[in-house]
Amino acid sequence: MKVCLAVTVMVVVAFAIPLALVVKETARDRAFANAERQASSIGPALAITTDRRELQRAVAITQAGAHGRIAVHVPAISGEGRRGKGRDDVRVGRSRAPAERLATAQRRGRASTVHVPGGFALLRPTAVAGGEVAVVEIFVPDEEVTNGVATSWGVLAAVGVALIVGSVAVADRLGTRMVRPAERLSAAAHALGEGKLGVRVPEEGPTELRSAATAFNSMADHVVQLLANERELAADLSHRLRTPLTVLRLNTASLGDDDAADQTRKAVAQLEGEVDTIIRTAREQRAQSPGAEVTTVSDAAEVIRERMRFWSALAEDEGREARVAGVERPVRVPVARAELAAAVDAMLGNVFRHTPEGTAFSVDLHSGGPASKAVIVLVSDAGPGIGDPDTALRRGHGDGGPGSTGLGLDIVRRVAESTGGDVRLGRSVLGGTEVRVWLALQDAPRGRAGGHGAGQVKHRVRRRGKRG
Repeated sequence: MKVCLAVTVMVVVAFAIPLALVVKETARDRAFANAERQASSIGPALAITTDRRELQRAVAITQAGAHGRIAVHVPAISGEGRRGKGRDDVRVGRSRAPAERLATAQRRGRASTVHVPGGFALLRPTAVAGGEVAVVEIFVPDEEVTNGVATSWGVLAAVGVALIVGSVAVADRLGTRMVRPAERLSAAAHALGEGKLGVRVPEEGPTELRSAATAFNSMADHVVQLLANERELAADLSHRLRTPLTVLRLNTASLGDDDAADQTRKAVAQLEGEVDTIIRTAREQRAQSPGAEVTTVSDAAEVIRERMRFWSALAEDEGREARVAGVERPVRVPVARAELAAAVDAMLGNVFRHTPEGTAFSVDLHSGGPASKAVIVLVSDAGPGIGDPDTALRRGHGDGGPGSTGLGLDIVRRVAESTGGDVRLGRSVLGGTEVRVWLALQDAPRGRAGGHGAGQVKHRVRRRGKRG
């Protein structure tokens, strides 16, 4: 704004001062041009006569003569046309110019201007009869020389001030339009640096600042997504530790009642509690947006056979009947091996964790062959079932019993949704819970799980319930 003010003032001064001088000079030229016309109007009378009375009459009928501003100086002339000796010069009107300036003008025969009290005197020589030169004196008052100059200067000053004020106002508006979005962007950047991840910038102002605001908002969204992904990854990795912890907890039950066995059981319980604490701390209830493209596939049949060998040993110790079907031939699915194994472990871990010992369970893999568009994994048990499937599928609300972190079924859901599939909960043929996982094979998004929110999962579960 200061730069705009300085530039505008310089431009106004550069134009206003020369224009003011031109106005002043124009008024002066106008006044003296009018005086010239008044002096010229006496010329015809001087060419005809030099009689005082006739000259007085000629002077009186002029505008300047009526105001007493004309004086005529005629030298005395003899009968032979020469200046008579001893005769007085003829003077008509009030003279204000010095005698020597009158004599100089008469001798040189050129018009001149003399500064006199109250104004200026225009001295114009005029030839008269007899070859002599008379001088017509026209008085031009100061107010006539400066007539209209003050008004013009006032108008110029007003216009200059208006231009300065207008330029300052426009500069202020333009500056505000640029500065305020920049200030908001700066404040948002500071807020984001202080950990306020929800701050965003309105996309307003000039094109450059709108682009910067768009880039900032995109960056902030990306930062939030990265942080959420890191937290969920930490929670998911920690949840995978629950599988070996379950084995340890079950094995410690057969160690006996001595002090070493009690210490081992306490250590396992403490370790399980620490893992739960890590999961709850890292957990953030949000959906992970689609991002990285899945570039690996795995054999679902092989993964299920491997995980069932692991869990079958525990099932035998607890007297559980375990059955597996559909894993005789390879079934390729667009899920990384580690993620699919984690999902299978989460479902089987829930069976061991939330059903009594001796409860039977089964794992079935269904595939329609090469032309099929989906692979279905069914995990069924003969336990008491899940009372609220909607809540069980929502991240952080529990898998169905005390000590649950609420991540098991969510891990399964996100793995299914990474292929474009989903998860369904229902009543199994064994009388307990059935977890049905749909893994899409064709025409499905290849992004990582997390593209749907908890509200969307809830809607799907209710709709499937209507289907039966």
